[in-house]
Amino acid sequence: MISEAQVLALQSNVVWAIFAVSVALGTVMARSNFCTMGAVSDIVNMNDWTRMRMWLFAIAIGILGTAVLAQTGTIQLSKSIYLSSKVIWLSNIVGGALFGFGMVLASGCGSKTLVRIGGGSLKSLTVFIVMGIFAYMTMRGVFGVWRTSFLDPVFFDIGAGKDVGTLLGSSLGTYGRAIVAAVIGLVLIAFCLKDPEFRRTEPLLSALLVGLAVVAGWTISGALGFVSEDPKTLEELFVRTNSNRMESFSFVAPAAYTLELLMLWSDNTRVVTFGIAATLGMIVGSLAYALASKSFRWEGFNGTEDTANHIVGAALMGVGGVTALGCTVGQGLTGLSTLAVGSFIAFAAILLGSYFGIKYQTWRVEQMV
Repeated sequence: MISEAQVLALQSNVVWAIFAVSVALGTVMARSNFCTMGAVSDIVNMNDWTRMRMWLFAIAIGILGTAVLAQTGTIQLSKSIYLSSKVIWLSNIVGGALFGFGMVLASGCGSKTLVRIGGGSLKSLTVFIVMGIFAYMTMRGVFGVWRTSFLDPVFFDIGAGKDVGTLLGSSLGTYGRAIVAAVIGLVLIAFCLKDPEFRRTEPLLSALLVGLAVVAGWTISGALGFVSEDPKTLEELFVRTNSNRMESFSFVAPAAYTLELLMLWSDNTRVVTFGIAATLGMIVGSLAYALASKSFRWEGFNGTEDTANHIVGAALMGVGGVTALGCTVGQGLTGLSTLAVGSFIAFAAILLGSYFGIKYQTWRVEQMV
């Protein structure tokens, strides 16, 4: 059995490992302008699918890489928060739509907010703080009571540990899930590579690295950070995760946990967790790129309406991200990499919410002309 001293050393290794991956991810996202809200906006306003293909390619790499980890027994997907037997479809839809609409008002999703903070945006710093507060309120506060009372109880049961792969591949034998994951991943890759604009080195490589970061997150949390028997509790342990489950990247709930840590720093029970390290790493990576490329610029609000839009958008992202069990990264990359049914529902709702958010912003501009 592993000793307490070894667990302490493992905690440090996990935190620093995910921090390092996050620094790289923040750098890549800053350099490539990887933005999920921008991907939807480009399609709606310019019929440009390049950034959407970046997102879809990253999803494909996440699905394929995660399938390899699961098939080889490196990680157990059933240990994540995504593969519950209960698919809380109403929470996925409502939360996803709120998040999608909110990220348009706030000029970007959770990951883009962190990237912009590193680039000098005080607007995004405000969004991060408001999003974190409302996320906390939705986890443990007044909105949490409403969420657990009215939304989460509406679900359908598909059976423990089941996902799109196991449901569709049940008739294909032992490798059924892996086959379904491979088909989905390869179809997405083929769709992305069909466009010559996407086949350029920068969007292709950036999307590849984003997808691999999700796979690395699963490896760090589910393999490196997994202890089969905690010497204190004699139960299995996923080191330094807030959910006490296997985790990869997500940036809404971790915003709340980051604020909590800063406010309760003197409380020895509060520590830097997987999500907090990922959040800080994203900012550091973006900052490093901004300084190296000389693109760092202080940015503030342009007026009352701009301020109100960002605050309301941040609040919607905080509520929506927790309700849907993830954001464009948490559900749209990490969740989809597990082929969880709820992640597909949340992903669709986020896209729909962002579409209506963009249409609303266009309407507002037209009213001012």
